[in-house]
Amino acid sequence: MEFKNAPASVNLEEGNRQHEYMEKVKEIIAEKTRKTGKKPTCCVTTFGCQMNAKDSEKLVGILQEVGYEVIDSEEADFVIYNTCTVRDNANQRVYGRLGQLQYYKKHKPSMKIALCGCMMQEPSVIEKIKKSYRQVDLIFGTHNIFRFAELLYKTLTSDEMVIDIWKETDKIVESLPVERKYSFKSGVNIMFGCNNFCSYCIVPYVRGRERSREPQEILNEIRNLAEDGVKEVMLLGQNVNSYGKNLDTPISFAKLLTEVEKIDGIERIRFMTSHPKDLSDELISVMKNSKKICRHLHLPLQSGSTRVLTRMNRRYTKESYLALVEKLRSEIPDLALTTDIIVGFPGETPEDVDDTIDVIRKARFNNAFTFIYSKRTGTPAAAMEDQIPEEEAQKQFNRVLEAVLKTAQEQTGMLKGLVKDVLVEEINEHDASLVTGRLSNNTLVHFKGDTSLIGHIVPVRLTEAKGFYYLGELV
Repeated sequence: MEFKNAPASVNLEEGNRQHEYMEKVKEIIAEKTRKTGKKPTCCVTTFGCQMNAKDSEKLVGILQEVGYEVIDSEEADFVIYNTCTVRDNANQRVYGRLGQLQYYKKHKPSMKIALCGCMMQEPSVIEKIKKSYRQVDLIFGTHNIFRFAELLYKTLTSDEMVIDIWKETDKIVESLPVERKYSFKSGVNIMFGCNNFCSYCIVPYVRGRERSREPQEILNEIRNLAEDGVKEVMLLGQNVNSYGKNLDTPISFAKLLTEVEKIDGIERIRFMTSHPKDLSDELISVMKNSKKICRHLHLPLQSGSTRVLTRMNRRYTKESYLALVEKLRSEIPDLALTTDIIVGFPGETPEDVDDTIDVIRKARFNNAFTFIYSKRTGTPAAAMEDQIPEEEAQKQFNRVLEAVLKTAQEQTGMLKGLVKDVLVEEINEHDASLVTGRLSNNTLVHFKGDTSLIGHIVPVRLTEAKGFYYLGELV
């Protein structure tokens, strides 16, 4: 298939404009460095999903480009929180951290504090920050992160709180500096926003409607990553199965994957997240026949009860989900499935939870991210009258978690004794004599090794299953 370059004059112009602001900020930072004899420091803290992590890499890239030294301490000269708002406890964590920053800034008035990300798209949050956290210097959201250099310049040249929140945008600007956390793997945004409007979810309201990047832009970025030594890419979108539908020349996600597979140097391809309602036979076929697409699929269930799924506006049933799982298992027998599950959704009964546990046992998930329902103001579910008491939700949550642990341990343990390829990611954080890496199916493996293995794919015998991970030995 031939891909034409998209007419990107507007986005290119915006990118050039931001580079001009980077040069202005560089001058300010250089002057600060001359006066103090050392570079000013910055700290970027990420809350939330892989897309937030990718956004933070952009923030760090720009901060380094203009002259900041990146450190882990929140006593830095410039602190930025990239926030998540999927659950209320994520918001509360940010407020708690802001309280600590208030103490730091009192002792260092020149400190600058910035907030960005999904939480900042909520009007009630902005009002609370303006009223109770006046120490914050800069607030921006998800739609204009590409204007960070410009907003940073305004913040450094003003004593007023800078607030720049966009309700929506049709711009995609990806031509700015990025500082990757890993040299050998990278996330790649293929689309932004979500059109699904699940009744419990605030993401479409804070991330906006779906916007796909042109395939040639994505492929060029991945080629550049491969030339820079990247071996694994993670294609990112709120629902990658919807990729390409809104482009002037529509293209399916499966066809995009086929083109990514052709890129020399890329050895592993991952993606997330897939919505069960539109995972196509074409995609299953591409995954089955691919030598690079990892044997892992994250397929959010949320509930095993068709009644609850209808109230959630998920647009599939228990039966259709299980049929999809059966098809996946039949076509790709070595596929590892992971999922998301919400317990305590309004109106959920113990019998509904029984259905969820039934799906867990039949689907045989390798892992499940299980959450107690969190009411998000502005979503349809928040207005439902039959909210579940916290004590009851916790009781049902414990039942679900027990089922998840049992099936996950059984699934993970099936590879014991086999030799599998592992992409080594880092020195083990608990034992410096070990390295940690991932199988194609995303299972963690710890084994004896040193820094020379990091970034390499090596054969490892899986000697001991430990629930969600393996101990192994290099072959």
